[in-house]
Amino acid sequence: MNQPTHLVTGAGSGIAALLAERLLDRGDRVVLVARSAERATDLSRRMPATTVLVADLADAVAVEGLADALPDRLDSVVHAAGVVELGAVAELSAAHWQEQLAVNLVAPAVLTRVVLPALRAARGTVVFVNSGAGLSAHATWSAYAASKHGLRALADSLRAEELEHGVRVTSVFPGRTATPMQAKVHEQEGKEYDAADWIRPATVVDTILHVLDLPADATIPEVVISPS
Repeated sequence: MNQPTHLVTGAGSGIAALLAERLLDRGDRVVLVARSAERATDLSRRMPATTVLVADLADAVAVEGLADALPDRLDSVVHAAGVVELGAVAELSAAHWQEQLAVNLVAPAVLTRVVLPALRAARGTVVFVNSGAGLSAHATWSAYAASKHGLRALADSLRAEELEHGVRVTSVFPGRTATPMQAKVHEQEGKEYDAADWIRPATVVDTILHVLDLPADATIPEVVISPS
């Protein structure tokens, strides 16, 4: 009856995949959002105890369409899905801008709106897995950093708006983390990739779980995780 329920995006790999596994291991209920039927099938095979919903996060209408399939109560929503495409402002196409803004910013905003009744019912927690790029932008990171700066603004506004409803909101800003996305970034940068050089996904997951398990008398608005 008191089984915590969590909604997680981006669980195909990296931080979100490990988070989903850790939540399942401790007996929590996990609902995942997959961007395609093919990915949903893969997730269901790898984590059969989960409920997998399908919505292309680049399509706001598809995200809104999840409303009828969601639980009535959610203890947390963890927005961990993301895409990245590096390039100078002089070179990035409109399509690259649109995809990164759609997946990294618009989808979390729309999905949060859809799930707010369930979060309010449980006085739950929203976790936005942001990035160091959400704190400062560097050359060739304009579109991705813009989406992540916007995600921080979304979290700040949501935190202020939902205080009266008991919904807590945390932004997690991991530095470079050893995930498939980081391997892609290194490829785009023309650099060799060694996972041992960067933060382990487990370290970020430990931080997210700490946020989710925080007693009701406190909140963590933001946490930054940097490579040592």
